[in-house]
Order: sequence, then structure tokens, then C-alpha cells
Amino acid sequence: MQIRPVDLNAVVTDMTRMLQRTLGAGITLEVQAAPNLPSIQADPGMLEQILLNLAVNSRDAMPEGGRLAISTSAVALVEEESKPQSGALSGVCLRVSDSGCGISPENLPRIFEPFFTTKDVHKGTGLGLATVFGIVKQHHGSIRLASEVGRGTTFQILLPASEAARPQAPEKAIAADEGGGDETILVVDDEPAVRALIVHVLTERGYRVLEAASGKHAIAIFERQKGGIDLLLTDMAMPDEMTGKQLAERLRARSSSLRVAFTSGYSADFVGETLATGAGFHFLQKPFCPRTLASVVRECLNQKV
Repeated sequence: MQIRPVDLNAVVTDMTRMLQRTLGAGITLEVQAAPNLPSIQADPGMLEQILLNLAVNSRDAMPEGGRLAISTSAVALVEEESKPQSGALSGVCLRVSDSGCGISPENLPRIFEPFFTTKDVHKGTGLGLATVFGIVKQHHGSIRLASEVGRGTTFQILLPASEAARPQAPEKAIAADEGGGDETILVVDDEPAVRALIVHVLTERGYRVLEAASGKHAIAIFERQKGGIDLLLTDMAMPDEMTGKQLAERLRARSSSLRVAFTSGYSADFVGETLATGAGFHFLQKPFCPRTLASVVRECLNQKV
């Protein structure tokens, strides 16, 4: 985590454009930011992950279209919401509300459990809301959830206010160690929220980004490009019985100059497979912030194969 004073309104504003693309034309996005919002101590990349995960969840709950409302406000925290680590009694609230199908009462107690999902097979991993829960707890915050079948769902993310000075407008310049470039990168991940965030981060840095949700889809894209891909950024786990390692081996057999970066929610040791560790190979453990992603991608591309 890279904690610093953050303006939550700025994070929401910066994410709005990407969220609109993620939601699609059938869903109306409404954003309302409260003026003079207190700053919070947070990792901006993780706040973006919260927004993206909740938005994707809402999108999936509104297959016929609907409305997603995102708002911010200043709030007073009750004692159980003011963690000892923060010591704050005031805070900010990020409210994400949709008009979707809602969550049944029997599923509400399990909604933040890792790998618990009500979606169809291959439609989700059950990690989206678990990730949101983990990030909120890391920031000494809390979550309120209200849902009714057929009437939608509302999440309220409560985070303690910072005693630090109000942050300046976020810098748009990219740090030198993050880099950027014009190379072509193939991103392979079956989790839509994770894939969308990776594509967003890399596109902002000038890369040409292609995306696939499975190993078979990635191979089809690679063949259409006739090689022409500089880096494969792939998750280790795939929904079509092809691991990231197997995908990398098949594509490297066709293009020995292809660089590879593996991602996984588990550590490299726990993954258990013998990962290639020579030139052109990297491992990136989830969750990662945008800056770490950009740095690893640039480092991998800079290596000679």
C-alpha cells in the first residue's frame, strides 16, 4: 500500500470515464460529489479497485440496463466505525447504489466471503466483493450494505478522515520509474474488473493493449496479430483448463522474443508451478497498485530476451 492524503472526489472523477465504458450503453451513471470533502489517508489505486469492483458487480446485476449512482459525502463515524488505528470520529462516505436485481436475504451474510458468488459458472470468481472488503479493512474503514430483491443494492464505504492538510489536485505526470511506451501488450484475465483496470492503467501510459478472457481467446488474438505482441501479461488461473504458464509456453514457442509477466492472487511459491525466471519473465502478485503494475511492465519490456 502507498498511503498518502487523497481527495476521494478526485478519484471518483478520474474513474468516471472508465466506469462509463465498463457499464455499457444500457446503464445510466450518475455521479454526485459533495463539496469541501475532508481528505483521507488512502492508496488511490486501491480506491479505484473498490469503485471498479462495485461497478462491475452492479452491471452484472442489471442485464437489462438500469441506473448506477455514485456519491460522496462527509459523515460522522459512530464508535464502532472509528477504528483505534485511525482515531478519527469524522469520515467520508462513498455510496454506490444500483437498481439491479438485489441480493436475496439468505445470501447477504456470505456476500463478502472469498469465492462465494451467485453468478453463473465462468461469469465471476467470487473475489470482487471480498477484495472490496479487504481493502476497506486495510484502510480502517467499514461497509454498510442494504439490498432488496428486485429493488437494487446500496453499498456505503465509510473511511476515516485524515488529519493531514487537504491534498492538492492529483499530478497527471507519470513518474520516471513507472515508464510508459508504445509497445503492444496482450492482457489475459478472466475477472472483468481486474482486466479493465489493467487495460486502463496501461492505455493511459501509451501502450497498445489487447485483452482476452481466456487462454483460447488469447491464442486467437495472437494468431490474428501474426506475432506483433511485445508482452503477454497473464493470470496464472484460467477458466478453460489452460493455465497462464501453458499459454506462455505455447506463445513463446511461436515467438521467442515475447516477454511474459504472470499475475496471481497467490505468491509465486504458493502457485506451485515452476515458473520461468529467465530474461523476459516476471511475476506480479495480486492485488497490485497501478504504479507497481506500470513499473513491472516497463522493467519486463526493457529486458533483452
